[in-house]
Amino acid sequence: MAAITFPTGSDIAIEVNGQRLAVAQSYKARTTKESRYVEAFGSKEPVGAVDGRVKHLVELTRVCVTGAAIRDRVDFYALSDFNVVIAKPDRRVIYSGCQWSEISEAASAGDLLFETVTIAASKRVETAV
Repeated sequence: MAAITFPTGSDIAIEVNGQRLAVAQSYKARTTKESRYVEAFGSKEPVGAVDGRVKHLVELTRVCVTGAAIRDRVDFYALSDFNVVIAKPDRRVIYSGCQWSEISEAASAGDLLFETVTIAASKRVETAV
């Protein structure tokens, strides 16, 4: 019987220059493409469709800042052009050129926890492990 593994918080991370700044408990990713129809004069139906821009939106939930990021006093509100890395059993999904668009923050004694971070990414790449 094959073992099934699911990503854990240590498998979902925000990284800058290969340094892990935060890990997340879960994520949701949505990719959309702005496609449009090609119309022909006199035709009742489109004759085709044309690809448009691709947009990647990633929502991380229960994001916990690493000790190294706290020690280095990383300002997540000033963070830009970072990567979100999701490690899966057979591959890694890397969202690069990231900018955050929304941060929801909550704190408990001694820890910094962002409840949700919504991120817009310019590129998505999958690599085999």
